[in-house]
Amino acid sequence: MVEMEKESVEAVFYALKELQYAVLLNPNQEILSKYTPENKDVYIVKPLVSEAPIQKVNEVFTASIEKMLVDIFCDETLFAAQQGAEMRTIFNEALSKYTVNQSKMQRYANRRKKKVAFENYLKTISNYRQ
Repeated sequence: MVEMEKESVEAVFYALKELQYAVLLNPNQEILSKYTPENKDVYIVKPLVSEAPIQKVNEVFTASIEKMLVDIFCDETLFAAQQGAEMRTIFNEALSKYTVNQSKMQRYANRRKKKVAFENYLKTISNYRQ
């Protein structure tokens, strides 16, 4: 998945398409199921949620652990394979192995309009510490 400022989304989509990549622009569930080729990597281009927690690693902006966890919870379409027991495992492992900024994570969940549901989910995670 490639996320960027909304002003750049279409330009990046067409640039990747011109380079012959399999690419989808902000797809919904129907588009994903109809147009995602089997056994081929597909790039998904979508706008970055404002104030998303990102970090700079080796001069490249990338998602923080907080962003990844919230995105897995909030975007059931793109992260369908990581739902249910798999999501619980991901959260338990991440919270036990990494330093996760709880307030940054909850602020981003609020930006995604899922703060209450996210907080309720966190309460069910064994490695979650408030």
